[in-house]
Amino acid sequence: MSTVTTNCHFREATSADVAALVALESRCFDYSRMGPKSFKRLINAHSAHVYLCECDGTLMGYLLLLTRRNSRIWRLYSIATAPAARGLGIGKQLLEFAIFTAKQHGASALSLEVKTDNTPAIKLYEKYDFAVVDVLPDYYDDGTDGYRMRLSLWSEANGLENR
Repeated sequence: MSTVTTNCHFREATSADVAALVALESRCFDYSRMGPKSFKRLINAHSAHVYLCECDGTLMGYLLLLTRRNSRIWRLYSIATAPAARGLGIGKQLLEFAIFTAKQHGASALSLEVKTDNTPAIKLYEKYDFAVVDVLPDYYDDGTDGYRMRLSLWSEANGLENR
């Protein structure tokens, strides 16, 4: 499949995007889904950054970054690619944008949790030098274990070139 590289842009989500985010969330996940109240709260929170990836005016994915006061470790809480856009490089673009955004804001590391059986996501994260730092038994609502993965943003080896 070809990689989507043109006509896509990122923007911060607004309250007007909540219905589209909820619809995308329900198409992407069958567990731990966020609803309208959660998205509204997060869009307005200073500690959350919700970004949309739109290609030719169509929502192709979103990402949610969380921060904590007095911490330079950011958390990639959620990343979702529309089912119709999978295999087109949208997940890679979302991840690169998350890394870029965290670096731009002075984060020292980016952490995330992923289901242990989500092999495509784990391979993508490993490609960007995320490493498993913890195993989380029964972490997800459906009883699946999770991995906590972390990327150090201080190393020059973690640049986005040659990805």
